[in-house]
Amino acid sequence: MSTDTIDTSDHLSDPPTVPAAGTPDDAPQEQVAERPRAGKLPPGAFRAIALLMASAFTVILNETTMSVALPPIMDELGITPTTGQWLTTAFMLTMAVVIPATGFLINRLGTRGAYLLAMSLFTAGTALAMIAPGFGVLVTGRVVQATGTAIMMPLLMTTIMTIVPAHMRGRVMGNVGLVIAAAPALGPTLSGAVLEPLGWRGVFGVVLPISVLALVAGVLWIRDVSDKDAHHLDPLSLLLTVVAFGGLVWGLSGLGEGAHAGASAVNPFVPLGAGLVFLGLFIWRQIARQRTNSALLDLRTFLERNFRVAIGIMTVSMLAMFGTLIVLPLVLQDAMGFTPLQSGLTVLPGGLAMGLLGPVVGRWYDRVGPRPLLVPGTVLVTVGIGMLAFLHPGTSVFYVLGAHVLLSLGLSAVFTPLFSSALGVLKPHQYSHGSATINTVQQVAGAAGTALFIAIMTLRSDALVETGVSAADAMTSGAGLAFGVGAGVMALTIGLAMLIRRPETDGDFHGGH
Repeated sequence: MSTDTIDTSDHLSDPPTVPAAGTPDDAPQEQVAERPRAGKLPPGAFRAIALLMASAFTVILNETTMSVALPPIMDELGITPTTGQWLTTAFMLTMAVVIPATGFLINRLGTRGAYLLAMSLFTAGTALAMIAPGFGVLVTGRVVQATGTAIMMPLLMTTIMTIVPAHMRGRVMGNVGLVIAAAPALGPTLSGAVLEPLGWRGVFGVVLPISVLALVAGVLWIRDVSDKDAHHLDPLSLLLTVVAFGGLVWGLSGLGEGAHAGASAVNPFVPLGAGLVFLGLFIWRQIARQRTNSALLDLRTFLERNFRVAIGIMTVSMLAMFGTLIVLPLVLQDAMGFTPLQSGLTVLPGGLAMGLLGPVVGRWYDRVGPRPLLVPGTVLVTVGIGMLAFLHPGTSVFYVLGAHVLLSLGLSAVFTPLFSSALGVLKPHQYSHGSATINTVQQVAGAAGTALFIAIMTLRSDALVETGVSAADAMTSGAGLAFGVGAGVMALTIGLAMLIRRPETDGDFHGGH
């Protein structure tokens, strides 16, 4: 993030002497930070946002460490792969359940309260996982970690939208792309580097002091940046959330795992069907409570066309990204003979490029708006996935690397404009709900992408094996069909990208650039 236009002399604990317009007389004025001015951020906002981004990077990095750490955990604790997979599944389920409630939590607790809650939970969960005497305690630690992680990303987006002037949001929001892309890419690499000298407990041990430092820094630096909401939690909405989003992610994950492993302990259509039914009930409940502005997740954000279209593009993009992240390493190792290290190194440049390009894309967004980035971005994603559809056992590693880099570059040009243009059309009190919606969509779309790609690959490869085709050729053919379907679906977003418009508020400041 560029610091040349940002004042870093003080921190957000310096309160305004005059309450902002519309602030209730009895609001805790000493806890509400100064509103953004046209030319720059409030004093110390850079330090607060940097801390939020570093914290978000840490908690998201933790999401992908289990893929490499799972085998030694299974060996030491004496558990089966099906049982061990719950370390990942429980994490995803918790995220899916908690994220829809984060809009309410952020408005209720304020920026400071939500941050301290998130980092306290994450720190406690990390410590619990590190010292876990058995699998049950380890899963509990992962669930507590996930609860803190679920709060962090919506909080980061909400804070940026609240305190960053419209003409600077692209460059600041671009750093969110770095967090979303680079952290998951580095997770397995960090885990692999730590496992050999320190064992699987070291994966949590390395993260623990970082999270403690972030928590202490938050106590010192983070202050509220908007007024708190006095509405109370609706228990029925929370219950509906658990079954709706938990059922969807569980069912979609089960479809993918069942197709890959051949069986599932629970028929995935049961939680998936329950999730769809309760999702309808959840939507009905939120619409009813919106009349009194007391919804757990305010769905009036979908009244804005930019937001609706952006969510549609984001859903497909996340589906494509997660599906590719899951299927490509499997093909590289099981069909093309790559070692786990070679597989990780092959996809690492794309992940790093996607993250590092985020701030650059953010600056371009501030200058040219969303469409000049979204249209070529969706084209690149489509081409990158389409190239992967032609994999075979003898494909050159450089071809795979090039296709994945193209895909990653396209995604980097998609996410920042989508975040900025979707949230930019909302009213300030809707930022937290819009951020929660975006992050919920990411979780569900990620599970759907994994299920779709794995199911297509497995069904196709199994059918070919029965005809006498070699296992390697069958697997690459099945993966090619999955990538081909993904490219076809992604191509639909190219037209949708033309519908995204620059938020009117961006124009208030654009003349100075």
